[in-house]
Amino acid sequence: MGLRLKILSGFLILSAMLLIAGAWSIREVASMGGSVQRLLDDNYKSINAAKSMIEALEREDSGVLLLLLGRLEQGKSIIRNADRLFMAAFEIASHNITVEGEKAQIEEIDSKYRAYKELWVRPISGTRLEGDLNWYSEEVHIAFQDAKASVDRLMAMNDRMMYEIASELKARSHRAIMPGVIAIIAALVFSLVFNFFVHIYVVNPIIGITNSIQSFIDSREPFQFKVETNDEISKLSESLGNLLAQIRAGREPQ
Repeated sequence: MGLRLKILSGFLILSAMLLIAGAWSIREVASMGGSVQRLLDDNYKSINAAKSMIEALEREDSGVLLLLLGRLEQGKSIIRNADRLFMAAFEIASHNITVEGEKAQIEEIDSKYRAYKELWVRPISGTRLEGDLNWYSEEVHIAFQDAKASVDRLMAMNDRMMYEIASELKARSHRAIMPGVIAIIAALVFSLVFNFFVHIYVVNPIIGITNSIQSFIDSREPFQFKVETNDEISKLSESLGNLLAQIRAGREPQ
């Protein structure tokens, strides 16, 4: 194998190692980015919907208290707006089921909210229920807390999933880094090995040829350095040997 091909082969192998490692890392990062972003978007949507439902429930609770105080129009207006907000957020959450067990939790929210709604959808102001704080604390507020707790569980479920995604992202980032680390280590090892062979097959022969030429110049010693490889340096050594032999014999180089 020629010297040029040996050196070219070394650089090609090194380039191939780095190229494979880079392609592997890019593939891992691209795959990780797309899937994780999609999952985060889905969970974030459910968490936002849960926050809106909790806000709606708290407004409805305030509206019920206003009805108990006999403030009919103000209470009904707050409750109507809050109910619309709740149903809009519930619709988003029910069509964004991505976590195991989320469907059952959505059904539980629906059941708890219906039970809560049945208590305030009927007339309160102007009835025996107006001003009845015992009825509010023993029935309405308990139903409100049950509905709110079921929404809280939905939010916690998606919060846990986001934490798991973050943990998975950390693990996959390590996997994406590893090819680069391996490539760097392999490149360093290969560079040392390549440098060793360059010294054996290039540097040392050149030093040997130089020393032999210097010996010929100093004391007319015969050029006896042999290069074992069959490459350009071997041919150079052979040509120099022939040249110096002719000079030593007192003949003009041919």
